[in-house]
Amino acid sequence: MRFVDTLEKKRNGEELMTEEIESFVQGYTEGTIPDYQASAFLMAIYFQGMTPREQGDLTQAMARSGDVLDLSLIDGVKVDKHSTGGVGDTTTLILVPLVAACGVPVAKMSGRGLGHTGGTLDKLEAIPGFHIERTEREFIEQVNTIGAAVIGQTGNLAPADKKLYALRDVTATVNSIPLIASSIMSKKIASGADAIVLDVKVGDGAFMKTKEEAEELARAMVAIGEAVGRHTSAVISNMDEPLGRAVGNALEVQEAIDTLRGEGPADLTELSIQLGGRMLVAGQRVDTVEEGRLRIREAMDSGRALDVFRQLIEAQGGDASVVDDFSLFAQADYEEDVLAKRDGYVTHIVANEIGLASMKLGAGRATKDDQIDPAVGIVLHKKVGDAVRQGEPIATVYAQSEHVAPSVAQIERAYTIGDERIEPKPLLYLFEK
Repeated sequence: MRFVDTLEKKRNGEELMTEEIESFVQGYTEGTIPDYQASAFLMAIYFQGMTPREQGDLTQAMARSGDVLDLSLIDGVKVDKHSTGGVGDTTTLILVPLVAACGVPVAKMSGRGLGHTGGTLDKLEAIPGFHIERTEREFIEQVNTIGAAVIGQTGNLAPADKKLYALRDVTATVNSIPLIASSIMSKKIASGADAIVLDVKVGDGAFMKTKEEAEELARAMVAIGEAVGRHTSAVISNMDEPLGRAVGNALEVQEAIDTLRGEGPADLTELSIQLGGRMLVAGQRVDTVEEGRLRIREAMDSGRALDVFRQLIEAQGGDASVVDDFSLFAQADYEEDVLAKRDGYVTHIVANEIGLASMKLGAGRATKDDQIDPAVGIVLHKKVGDAVRQGEPIATVYAQSEHVAPSVAQIERAYTIGDERIEPKPLLYLFEK
């Protein structure tokens, strides 16, 4: 069959057969289908969409285009969690030890960040000595021993997705629900988890700007996961302002440790408990989310989760004493407070602006070749709904140069201070499959 025939079918809005989708993924990965035809195919999907079955076939084909991790030697139901991304989202560092402390194994493969802030691996590498490279055997043994491991994705994990994402980026086809859903889920499925909990972000600091868009993406990913035999659930969480207060790699690790102690910001703590409760349900450890939430809270309050985090750091070559001594993290040379221009109440914080300001300090990457500085970033002292006085610090910038005026100005623009207090938007939105 000629690929042009498949392309014509999708252009006309017809449903493709499984073999046609598999042939496309294989051909484009191997280079027998050129970029110009693949670009036309992506644009046809952008306008015509895909049925749930087609999305499942595309996801499976991309997952099988490279390595597929076999976690069958790990005891228990392996649960993974994925967030669609946001500013200050440190939940992975909190959830991995929390869920493991409750008896559900977490074998997680993560990526690096590109854009606003560092990714999970960048944050973990802010811990002195921490290694994200493990052989498959070491990875499995570590999870069986301490219940948790977080490593870098293999270079051959869903290679079709890497090629297609790069093409989507230059063909204006990124914002397509079927393509976003299959991209995310192909990597999750290739990573070998038995169950997946999804945190779909919505708001100014998220890719999905409206609740309706977020629900559509959540439903698509849940349908894909269920279609390929993975227990999959989703929540929709607010990203109109940064999550927590720290934005920057070492700063976020410190905030994660505080949260594991039960001393973290209210929003970050609550989201971690909500997601953790759902992961325990997915891991068949509890029957209800409420029971899961109680188990997660107990693991936090008892210190068991923090102990698992220490073990995780030690198992991967890091210095676990950072848990009790934050001075062992890399330190920024300069600190400067951002001051409120007037009395009032914080009514809005543009999350993207905070993320970009942090990236420009060196906490994120504008290009994939940029180097991360683990010490730099921003700590927010005021969130939406908080009262402020003129001249009071609303944030602190941590930098390696005293020339921070552009970052300070960008943070000032991100904050809106009004006369009347407003209630922050809900952290979580109810979502049904």
